[in-house]
Amino acid sequence: MTDQSLNLDFEKSVVINANKQKWVASPAAGVYRKPFERDAAEHGRATSIVRFGAGANFKTHTHPKGEEILVLDGVFSDENGDYPAGTYLRHPPGSSHAPHSKEGCVIFVKLDHFHADDMQRVIIHPERRQWRQGIGNLKVVSLHEHLGEHTALVKWPANEHFQPHQHWGGEEILVLEGEFCDEHGQYPQGTWIRSPHLSKHNPFTEQATLILVKVGHLPE
Repeated sequence: MTDQSLNLDFEKSVVINANKQKWVASPAAGVYRKPFERDAAEHGRATSIVRFGAGANFKTHTHPKGEEILVLDGVFSDENGDYPAGTYLRHPPGSSHAPHSKEGCVIFVKLDHFHADDMQRVIIHPERRQWRQGIGNLKVVSLHEHLGEHTALVKWPANEHFQPHQHWGGEEILVLEGEFCDEHGQYPQGTWIRSPHLSKHNPFTEQATLILVKVGHLPE
């Protein structure tokens, strides 16, 4: 790790309320970030929320170990198409593009964390989500799965209590709507939570809540 690294001790739990973070300027004019974890300032593993101002763009660049995006607001674009709020994207290792936004957008993005053989390109527009029944009263959209890593959107109704459970390979959550809760605290919209391998909790909700959740991807 370098002096630019952030939250790379995967044995520790991390909770960040993005609403309380300041935007940090990127090298591209009009593009700002709220970093959650990173290897170095401009390369390596990173997780952040990124805001493109209207007309902002990044030059063509390559993702050595992949890029994963959920569009939170506005329309994100590159030379391959336009991706409105709710779109989920995966660009495989070695891929490149020149992202921009005509009207402006906000995205959640994870860089350089793919398995070397995870070469599937994924584009799931919000109208193509396939909601399925989960455990209890949960509704789930599976977005991606590879070698034990699973990424999904999960809808929680109000006053839902899930069973206590343990996270093999860790768990990462971004609260998209409502407020997620467990015995350790309450996490409003915009909160990012990373829990280590073999961590345990007993989650619940008091209001209708939507989360993006990734499991099985952290070092064991």
